[in-house]
Amino acid sequence: MTSLSKTRTSFYRRLYLAHLVATGIDSVPAITTATGMPRRTAQDTLAALEELDIRCRFEHQPGKPHNIGHYRIEDWGPIDPDWLSLHAERLGQLLGYPSLANAHP
Repeated sequence: MTSLSKTRTSFYRRLYLAHLVATGIDSVPAITTATGMPRRTAQDTLAALEELDIRCRFEHQPGKPHNIGHYRIEDWGPIDPDWLSLHAERLGQLLGYPSLANAHP
């Protein structure tokens, strides 16, 4: 298999994380557990979704410290979430992440 360019890797990682958020793997701890990626990479990637016009917002859990809560996709922009659902497993494989079959909370 040929290696992915930095541009493609970044794009696929953003799509993959948006898919995870949409399917309930929607906090930084859950994402790092499911993928093995560093916490900072997960945070930076979630913040970068705006560059694809994917609106992803953090929702604070009432009564908890300020950083406890989950993310939610508010608008997919130009991305087709149905296409992404069909191809998420392949994207994860290309990025070297574990299978989604065991990743759900």
